Amino acid sequence: MPVDETNARSVTGSGADGRIRVALVFGGRSSEHPISCATAAGVLRAIDRTRYEVVPLGISPEGEWVLAADDPERWSLRAGHTPRVEGPGPDGDGHVVLPLSASGGEIVVLRPGGRAESLGRVDVVFPVLHGPFGEDGTLQGLLELAGVPYVGSGVLASSAGMDKHYMKIVLAGHGLPIGPYTVITARQWRSEPDLCLQTVAALSSPVFVKPARAGSSFGITKVADAGDAVAVRAAIEAAHEHDPKVVVEAGIVGREIECGVLEGRGDARPRTTLPGEIVVDPGHGFYHFDAKYLSSEGVQLACPADLPDEAGSRMRELAARTFDAFGAEGLSRVDCFYTPDGDFIVNEINTLPGFTPSSMYPFMWQQTGLAYPDLIDELIQLALERPVGLR
Repeated sequence: MPVDETNARSVTGSGADGRIRVALVFGGRSSEHPISCATAAGVLRAIDRTRYEVVPLGISPEGEWVLAADDPERWSLRAGHTPRVEGPGPDGDGHVVLPLSASGGEIVVLRPGGRAESLGRVDVVFPVLHGPFGEDGTLQGLLELAGVPYVGSGVLASSAGMDKHYMKIVLAGHGLPIGPYTVITARQWRSEPDLCLQTVAALSSPVFVKPARAGSSFGITKVADAGDAVAVRAAIEAAHEHDPKVVVEAGIVGREIECGVLEGRGDARPRTTLPGEIVVDPGHGFYHFDAKYLSSEGVQLACPADLPDEAGSRMRELAARTFDAFGAEGLSRVDCFYTPDGDFIVNEINTLPGFTPSSMYPFMWQQTGLAYPDLIDELIQLALERPVGLR
């Protein structure tokens, strides 16, 4: 699937050689920090350096911004190596300071000893942060204040898409099919734990207990019996390690089918990939963190998924409708359950989906005809064409 160049505009970048300067922002304060680093490694390897000058900006788990190494190997995630952005040390790079003016400005590094050094302007920000404090609208709001174009959805879509509670409210409000669930807030768990357990017991078994605003399968527990108060309580406490708000979803019999979405150029409708499926060996139980990122054994990515043609078309239309329901921009991945009766139930939208070269979102676009480097280029061009502010 070739990139549509009909609406692309010619942009002279801020780099000395006219290249577009891209600030690649990664790391972050969430538990998905290493996944973000791994995504950055993939982008650093694949981005077209003849068109783009990359400024890697890392955020430490403590929230400190630094000028990071342009070194894909350093940020790769593999067995025995978990990448991590370190904060500024006495002999290292100093804090990065972003402009907070919509009239534009330069990125500044405060070096040890108080010396300020300008990194110049950037033309666009490519955030590859996952989880809270990056994927949830917080970074997007900062970039809106700074008047800097960025890849991906704006504040509202990012925030609603990150919070599984409000995600389901948006889906239901647009008439999109969702499964049974309940939400347990921190206040409810403190004041009415028995009532919370009763609402969970009313769901069909098994249930999946999830942090409301986490991803990459962190903190998720499958509980075989929704009425097992001891197991449910333990699962809620495990989810609380990542988020004080918890979503509990009833298990749905069916296959999980995914579809990648790209914003349309101009006024065109969103573009979608062929549907894909992650086939997990039963020994994994469900698609947890190790199966996603550390071991391909027992895991197979299939695209196109084995679906009737009519069902595949319905899945793609459902993914585009979900994208539009959130007012999403740039990219998203929509996950659905395909039931034995042939129905689709929307599970979630990911507005900044996994983006390593082996992640499902780039894989589906590869199988649909858009290679990873071209996908990176398309996302940057979409960001440059889209205004910041109200739109």
